[in-house]
Amino acid sequence: MRSWVEVSLGRIRENYRAVRGVLEGRAEVMAVVKADAYRHGAIEISRVLESEGVRWLAVSNTSEGIALRQAGIAARILVMADFLSEDRAALETFSLTPVVHSLEDLAAVRVPYHLKIDSGMGRLGTRAEPAEILRAVLAAPAPLEGLMTHFASSANYESRQTEEQIARFAAVLAAFRARGVAPAYVHLSSTIPVAYRRTEAWGNLVRPGHAIYGYVSPGRGPAPPPALEVRPALSWKAAVLSVKDIEAGALVGYGGIYRAPRAMRIAVLAAGYADGIPHRLSNRGKVIARGKLVPIIGAVSMDLTTIDATDTDLRAGDAVTLLGSEGSVSIDAQQIARWAGTISYSVLCGIHARVTRVYVD
Repeated sequence: MRSWVEVSLGRIRENYRAVRGVLEGRAEVMAVVKADAYRHGAIEISRVLESEGVRWLAVSNTSEGIALRQAGIAARILVMADFLSEDRAALETFSLTPVVHSLEDLAAVRVPYHLKIDSGMGRLGTRAEPAEILRAVLAAPAPLEGLMTHFASSANYESRQTEEQIARFAAVLAAFRARGVAPAYVHLSSTIPVAYRRTEAWGNLVRPGHAIYGYVSPGRGPAPPPALEVRPALSWKAAVLSVKDIEAGALVGYGGIYRAPRAMRIAVLAAGYADGIPHRLSNRGKVIARGKLVPIIGAVSMDLTTIDATDTDLRAGDAVTLLGSEGSVSIDAQQIARWAGTISYSVLCGIHARVTRVYVD
């Protein structure tokens, strides 16, 4: 294989159990498997989570939900982002639960739904006043099953935005309950409020994604220590296509942006930005070769990446680790994100579908 990821299903189970342990029965888990389960493979991950007793999964769009149903996934599936007119018939056909984001769309919903409140993120969700939201829900042809929102800055303890969002959401929920409208599911939190035990934001359902795959973003400011310990479930490797010696002063890669400071040995890997290696790792990132961190040199190409192999005994056909561990040396998605000036979610979701997935226990 040119490039492949290995996904530990055992780690997925452990991470889910760790989330459930932090919750201590106070909320149910809706595991987020959108974007092909952050490139871990939505069908395989959903099967594992179902076997662990997960009753709810969350996807971004109707197509993702349909793919899970066609693969035999029986858990409830929440479609979080799309409520497009052309997809609405499929919601009923495939027993998918939509999230409705505007009061105008309530007239078109025909199945039990969750309503999203824009409590301050400024993205999807209604920003109407509580009384107006309540009137629209009472007039809707389908029953309200859940009320939800999403936080913009839950890891930032230097900001009061999360507290303000909780208060705005609570005002809507209080208006509902005052009229005897009690949604079966109330959910506000993804991974961070679970990991840092912001219990007032849990509701009775939480939506962890990043944690299921082994990551918790660091808190900013006076954040408490995270209560959740998880481990990355995915490692990523690439084959060595060529190893050769170059002389001092030789230029490497497009644009000649790397000049060899001495006589060197270089290795060319069978993966590039088309596979998901961020182009911004050019002359900046590292990989693990024979248990050592070695630098990426030159520009990351579409299909190839060059590394400094001087202090290794790499040969063509060997494998190096792009993300993962060898002995005591490791690189995770958060480290790659720091090198590339991006976020760990982008690193994981950027691993292309052409990279082979291998599942291990």
